[in-house]
Amino acid sequence: MLKIYNTLIRDKQEFVPIVPGKVGMYVCGMTVYDYCHLGHARVMVVFDMVYRWLKASGYDVNYVRNITDIDDKIIRRAAENKESIHALTQRFIAAMHEDADALGVQRPDHEPRATQFVPEMLDMIAKLESNGLAYRAADGDVNYAVRKFDGYGKLSGKSLEDLRAGERVEVTDSKNDPLDFVLWKRARDSEADEVKWDSKWGKGRPGWHIECSAMGSKLLGQRFDIHGGGADLQFPHHENEIAQSEGAQLNEKNRGQFVNYWMHNGFVRVDEEKMSKSLGNFFTIREVLKKYDAEVVRFFILRAHYRSPLNYSDAHLDDAKGALTRLYTALKSPGLIEGGRVDWNEPYAARFKAAMDDDFNTPEAMAVLFELANEVNRTQSVAGAAQLKALAGVLGLLQRDPQVFLQGGTSGGGLDDAAINARIEARIAAKKNKNFAEADLIRKELLEAGIVLEDSAAGTTWRRA
Repeated sequence: MLKIYNTLIRDKQEFVPIVPGKVGMYVCGMTVYDYCHLGHARVMVVFDMVYRWLKASGYDVNYVRNITDIDDKIIRRAAENKESIHALTQRFIAAMHEDADALGVQRPDHEPRATQFVPEMLDMIAKLESNGLAYRAADGDVNYAVRKFDGYGKLSGKSLEDLRAGERVEVTDSKNDPLDFVLWKRARDSEADEVKWDSKWGKGRPGWHIECSAMGSKLLGQRFDIHGGGADLQFPHHENEIAQSEGAQLNEKNRGQFVNYWMHNGFVRVDEEKMSKSLGNFFTIREVLKKYDAEVVRFFILRAHYRSPLNYSDAHLDDAKGALTRLYTALKSPGLIEGGRVDWNEPYAARFKAAMDDDFNTPEAMAVLFELANEVNRTQSVAGAAQLKALAGVLGLLQRDPQVFLQGGTSGGGLDDAAINARIEARIAAKKNKNFAEADLIRKELLEAGIVLEDSAAGTTWRRA
């Protein structure tokens, strides 16, 4: 029986889905105004691992990971770049997909964008207003009245008395209470028309928190199984989601807890400090992938338990590379590289499963892989090698030709610089002719050959994956 650490009760619980055999899972995704960093990489890889294990366990999973494509940071960055918000977000969504693909992250079943669900957000805000939980402030914003929702703080363990104005909350004179948060922002004259939607409260745009409540309920229902995200989202974002989603259901017969299991992955730390731009210890996925193979980075992330801090350093990445090399070495002999289906009755597989069923204990599961690799090296067992590759495949690892990895990875599929640049010119020509399908195909072909394209206002550059 799978057990999951539920942040809501601060303990492990046996996982019992709402609908037998089916799982609804929502994970808070990226705000697309810049390149993804290692914190984003951890969220993507961790919940990709959860997604893979749920499917390997026989569940029919409906996985939703949203994209925030409208907020203050996006509006500011677009203005700084003198480009449209749509152009900015499209560029960084493409970059996010490239990073995720490189890390072996499977696409979620749904990837909703906030701008596509504004009507659903307006509907939820109207319900909150009708239920006495939302009010229009003097400045035209619509705010959530936190003190009117019984149970606020149950996820984060914070009482209203403990919460201080100015600490992760925006304070304005127009709020009835400093803890109240914005549901709908009144449009400012200086803002572009593309960030203004009509509503009964006047033109404006949604606040950040409401998007996940609206998209989650639309795509997964008013109650679903798993909600995930980084530990930094526990408060206020996820706390506010609970207030919104459960507050909107107050007068409905089937009202109640809208998420059964809350999962939060730990922080990424650099030199034992939380990674952040303000500390100058901030690394994008692209910067790291210039130095390390993407599978090494994935291995590094999964080697730690998802709830524990992840300490980033070159030394840790070098160690991860050496460890992954040891696993690939067990598969390098001719005839030992073909994988297959996992035999869950086999002792190593049974131990692997027990580890994963214990709150996705990937460190223990990987320890089983290394023991099996040692046996394969000792016995040269074809069946053992197949089992090793199949088990690692559940985690999205060891699926390349061992020689390719051991020789340092691909070098652009045999393409030299001239050939790569020729394909880039062909893509530019296709885009000028509005043949976007051909342009996308060229990008895909180059990515499959280990060449990542990066578009910017200055043009297109490329790098080897």
